[in-house]
Amino acid sequence: MTQPEDLLQLMEKRISLILFFFLLSFPMWAYVGAPPWSKTGHRVVGEVAQKHLTRKAWRTISDLLEGETLAEVSNYGDAIKSDRAYDKFSPWHYVNFPADKAYTDVTPSPEGDVVQGIEKCIAILKDPQTSRKDQVFYLKMLIHLVGDLHQPLHVGRAADRGGNDIQVQWFGRGSNLHRVWDSNLIDDYGMSYTELARSLPRWSREKIRQIQQGSVYDWVEEIQEVTNQVYASVEVGEKLSYRYRYDWWDTVEEQLLIGGVRLAAVLNDIYG
Repeated sequence: MTQPEDLLQLMEKRISLILFFFLLSFPMWAYVGAPPWSKTGHRVVGEVAQKHLTRKAWRTISDLLEGETLAEVSNYGDAIKSDRAYDKFSPWHYVNFPADKAYTDVTPSPEGDVVQGIEKCIAILKDPQTSRKDQVFYLKMLIHLVGDLHQPLHVGRAADRGGNDIQVQWFGRGSNLHRVWDSNLIDDYGMSYTELARSLPRWSREKIRQIQQGSVYDWVEEIQEVTNQVYASVEVGEKLSYRYRYDWWDTVEEQLLIGGVRLAAVLNDIYG
């Protein structure tokens, strides 16, 4: 005769099995509305940046973040999107301008963009009159926006909404070029942000110093060159899978690394 304890154990096993298969299928649809660079991508940028901070900069930042790491707060800029009070910051996550023009050749959007957003954050954080509350807010925003800047499709074209209107197939699933770069490439790779950060190439100090040179205006022009290559990499309706990931994974890693070391340079300049 089955004991109550045995029935309870059987029910627990069945529930666990159901949950297992539910979670196994979750990634297939969860990224449909995934944030820029996905949560994993932003955390990687934060993780890389933290390893290149000066001790002085990290002491100040750690105090402002109350012990949280750059990776842990890196998705703050997306988390606040659900609050309408922060709607004015939505245009800060991207910039659109023609492929054959430089950012400085076009009239900046009056609503702002990722370049203006980064500049605004830096100015506020450098102002000694800025309140602690604003210091915390704009620090978290800056960490997020530097990550956004280095996702190539966040330096896109208005006509197709940064690749959102370029429909493609990703391993047989409906997607678009923007989403492929936002989340499909990284999330489908199946690594945690710490694993991905550890697996990135190791650069010499000299190369890192070279990457950190220039201003956000120089960086956006450089990223636009990558963006143009990404746009040319697909045709509407194309079926993308292993070959596309193989061809572009080095670029993904490079953009994550560049974003991280540049974020560190910006923060060291402010706090360092």
